[in-house]
Amino acid sequence: MENNSIEKGKTAAITSYILIIGVFIAMSMNSGEEKSSYASFHIRQALGLSLTFISLGLIISNFDSPMISISMWVFLSVLWTYGIFSAINGETKPIPLLGNYFQKWFQSIS
Repeated sequence: MENNSIEKGKTAAITSYILIIGVFIAMSMNSGEEKSSYASFHIRQALGLSLTFISLGLIISNFDSPMISISMWVFLSVLWTYGIFSAINGETKPIPLLGNYFQKWFQSIS
């Protein structure tokens, strides 16, 4: 990916990792004539993380176990940290375990 595209989309890429609302803000930031493929990559990653967080939260809320809840929070926090630091560093590395799936499932989001 060329350096110009990375610098142009870096703000939208970082913004996308701010909860689910950040994804929508980043999508609107990246919706102009010159869309950044770098920002689109991270928007897909952040959208996948947000949806994973919501769906796991709904499933785990049925259990009354702090051990299960804490492990979910740790798992998603590690993935979120990996994603945001890769956006800050200008890298397009998919999030471990789920990132390639997010790119495939949300490929229509550009």
